[in-house]
Amino acid sequence: QVQLVESGGGLVQAGGSLRLSCAASGRTFSRYVMGWFRQPPGKEREFVAVISPNGGTTYHADSVRGRFTISRDNDKNTVFLQMNSLKPEDTAAYYCAARADNRMGRDTRDYGYWGQGTQVTVSS
Repeated sequence: QVQLVESGGGLVQAGGSLRLSCAASGRTFSRYVMGWFRQPPGKEREFVAVISPNGGTTYHADSVRGRFTISRDNDKNTVFLQMNSLKPEDTAAYYCAARADNRMGRDTRDYGYWGQGTQVTVSS
């Protein structure tokens, strides 16, 4: 019911910033909980951040709290991840995901829709 396309990844030096975008199709975007996840090489996909349908509530993983900020613009069917003070350990493929059950969960198995991912590489 929804297609997701991430963009904005790239190569950046430690301490730098990137902003990722996730563009969604359809007219029901504003009803979805949206999340960001990442998958470092050789590791499982992990939770990064989640935002409620109206943008009023957000949660961020301990590893990124204070550095990353999730936001959304429902008029543009887009969710963002602003990443500041990047560290080499942030290097991963970043994915946006959607769920329609209105739960703000962190488990990848509960998200039914996924983008293709965008690569973020942070060098020392």
